[in-house]
Amino acid sequence: MTKYREILRLKHLGFSERNIARNAGVSRNTVKRVAQAASANNIDWKTAEQMDDATIENRLFPNRKTSEPAHTIDFEYIRKELMRNGVTKKLLWTEYCESCRLCNREPLMYSQFCYYIQQEEQKRRATMHIPRRPAEMVEVDWAGDPAHIIDPDTGELLNAYLFVATLPYSQYTYVEAFLDEKTRNWIRAHVHMYEFFGGVTTMLVPDNCTTAVNHARSDWYTAALNRTYGEMAEHYGTAVVPARVRHPKDKASVEGNVGKISSWITAALRNEEFFSLAELNAAIRNRLDQFNARPFQKKECSRQEIFENEERPQLRPLPATPFEVAEWKTSTVQFNYHIVLDGMYYSVPYQYIKKQVESRLTDSTVEVYYEHERIASHARLHGRPSQYSTVKSHMPDSHQGYLEWDGERFRRWATGVGENTAAVINALLSGSYAEQQSYRSCMGVLKLGKRHGNAMLEWACERVLRYTSRPSYKNIRDLLLGGSDRQQAKPDGEKESRRGITRGARNYGGNK
Repeated sequence: MTKYREILRLKHLGFSERNIARNAGVSRNTVKRVAQAASANNIDWKTAEQMDDATIENRLFPNRKTSEPAHTIDFEYIRKELMRNGVTKKLLWTEYCESCRLCNREPLMYSQFCYYIQQEEQKRRATMHIPRRPAEMVEVDWAGDPAHIIDPDTGELLNAYLFVATLPYSQYTYVEAFLDEKTRNWIRAHVHMYEFFGGVTTMLVPDNCTTAVNHARSDWYTAALNRTYGEMAEHYGTAVVPARVRHPKDKASVEGNVGKISSWITAALRNEEFFSLAELNAAIRNRLDQFNARPFQKKECSRQEIFENEERPQLRPLPATPFEVAEWKTSTVQFNYHIVLDGMYYSVPYQYIKKQVESRLTDSTVEVYYEHERIASHARLHGRPSQYSTVKSHMPDSHQGYLEWDGERFRRWATGVGENTAAVINALLSGSYAEQQSYRSCMGVLKLGKRHGNAMLEWACERVLRYTSRPSYKNIRDLLLGGSDRQQAKPDGEKESRRGITRGARNYGGNK
């Protein structure tokens, strides 16, 4: 589906149709039609922010499709073929001649063929100076050469990777070292970068790395951002425009400063030893301040001066709170209505059993979503693995009732029936190695009271306690099933025999 919401957001930020088309993965005609339809229907970003793409599409022009531009093959085909192993101009010229003969056309000579290829390549080498506006964009990348720290416990030499960010207008630069280049540190580096600059630029231009772009969902023309990276961009109100693969000129400022940082910081600190990341970053900050305050070779000013005087005042203000690093994971709800995240178990409503859900993890919270709707929220568990966070309302009614089973509940119920029933329940609860083992027996006795009445249950408990101090559910059940009629038919005043069941003299060889 077309990213109508993203198109309207970038239009609100003042982007050109070309940049919006590139970032949203659509044609410029689509951007133009969306903008015109939004204007005609009085739909701006403030209104669209509360809608999803399907709703906006229904409000604008549902079911409209854009046509794909036709693809042509000429010198572009030759250029790509020459990048393949073993392909030469001689081979391509031979194929070209064969195709010309099939079309009854006169082919060029080999020298002419190479000449035209060379002329086309020279056109591609044309360069252009692009003027930058203050606070327009920031370019970010990882430096190629890492710094090093020493593990104080093992003495092992560890790599520390340098995150580099540059404002193209002033060339003002930020550098920080991290132990890896994973998503969590990538996002932290951006948060620290914005705090260092004291504001936010309109655009953010990262490398086409896996921590920024989801390559599984991207193609040559469209770059799909990782979900966490996109959330961070929306939190700071900036637009991410990833550089193309193998196009370093898309972020020429930071690429140029990476080499300077390698000389001014990494090489300058090569003979110093650091035993923690904090020590290394303190030394980097000291060298970075000198680098930014150092005058340009061909200008009578420094990066620091241009930034403070011209660029800082035009930066967008920082949000009230910094972005909290979040991680998204996909999992399937188990039959116990829990999902497993980093070895911990979190409950979701039992109606979603065997459904695939998405979870957003921060350092303090876990939020679970199904089809973009939040269905559960938990405080994140830390420490010992296999811990459970269970919300009672997520459980089926029968399972919620089981949670209410405890010894005191059964004792209160039995006391309301009678002293003999209370004695039986006490005997059942105390007769097991663990009290929980007798809960089912107590529940069975409770159901006998509902089936036969409390008076009959009290009678059965009194009879059972005469013969044993360790009654069971089966004793009471059998007595009620076989003795309820006799109890109702027994005449008043008749004394009950306190002896057990006797067989009579005939069973022992006597006469009667």
